[in-house]
Amino acid sequence: MTIRPASDRSLFISFAEEITWQAHQSVRRAVDCLQGMRGILNLHPAYTSVLVDFDPHLYDHQQAADLLARRLEAHRDDVPPPDRLVEIPVRFGGESGPDLGDVALHTGLTPECVIELFSAAEYVVYFVGFSTCFPYLGGLPPALATPRLSAPRKHVPVGSVAIGGPQAGIYPLASPGGWRLIGRTALRLFDPAGVPPPLLRMGDRVRFVPEARS
Repeated sequence: MTIRPASDRSLFISFAEEITWQAHQSVRRAVDCLQGMRGILNLHPAYTSVLVDFDPHLYDHQQAADLLARRLEAHRDDVPPPDRLVEIPVRFGGESGPDLGDVALHTGLTPECVIELFSAAEYVVYFVGFSTCFPYLGGLPPALATPRLSAPRKHVPVGSVAIGGPQAGIYPLASPGGWRLIGRTALRLFDPAGVPPPLLRMGDRVRFVPEARS
């Protein structure tokens, strides 16, 4: 683990250089134990790291780094919160997944095989970001890895299920985006009135369930 300054009021905690399950567990443990600490304003988890915003009126960089290091050391053996399995119904291809054919062409598979492989895998929500509650999912079968679009779309429909390089994701809100759209879910991933508002949280496991195609 390393802790270094990232701005005049933030620190960058890194647990590994490569994406691993162990690093992900360290990120989850860090977020769980640092939340609610006095002077910690925000936490931004990623695949192998956490960006920590602190109150510069309470701490300088060294004081904040020492505080974080002590806290993390005291909780290094904590077990992260239990994960959940969430099933996402998806309508693949057609208007719901306009890039399914391109993914099939890139991978050398049939569209049906792409759907089968994609749905057989179990994914992990490594973190959420980019836009409100966008889940970055690890676990995409390597055979399905496909480059992002050379030019992002100006509008991606809400609920779009997508592949971006070696990752999978779901667009909780309509937004621009450059990932390959292979399907869409009617499940609401972000509900402002929900408790909590996002359906998916860091550490959740996800499976995609194909819906019948009309």
